[in-house]
Amino acid sequence: MSRRATLPGADELFRRTSDSPEPAEAATSAAPTATATMSPVADPVATVEPPREPEAARSTRAPSRRRPRAGDRRPTGRERHEEKITVYVSPEELVDVEQAKLVLRAQHGLAVDRGRIVREAIAVVIADLEAKGEDSILVRRLRGV
Repeated sequence: MSRRATLPGADELFRRTSDSPEPAEAATSAAPTATATMSPVADPVATVEPPREPEAARSTRAPSRRRPRAGDRRPTGRERHEEKITVYVSPEELVDVEQAKLVLRAQHGLAVDRGRIVREAIAVVIADLEAKGEDSILVRRLRGV
C-alpha cells in the first residue's frame, strides 16, 4: 500500500462547470474576462481586468498626489497604505512609542496604533519644517543645537 496522497489532476481542477456552449466571440477572444472558465493554458492573472469605476466617482475624487500646504498637512488615518519604509529604533524608543500609545488610550481615550503615532509625528515635524525652515525643531535637533 502506497503512502502517497492522491491529488486531483489539472483536468479535474480546470473542468468546465456548465454545459452551455460559449458564444463564438468569447471563444475566439484573446482576452477572456474574469467570469470565463479557466483552462490549463489560460493565464488568469494576465487577462483579468479590474472593475471600472463609475464616471461620477472618478470626477468627485480629489487628486491623489496633491501636496498640502504646511498649515493643512494631515497624516492619513485608519486606511490601507501602499507605501512602506523600515525604520530601526532603539529599545528605549520603542518603549517610548508604546508608552505614548498607552497614554493616548488611558488619558485621552484615543485607541491608535504605533503606525498612526509615527505618521502623526512625521506630519507635525514636516509641517514645522515647511513653516519655520531654518528655525524648525527638526533642523535644530539634526544640527545638535
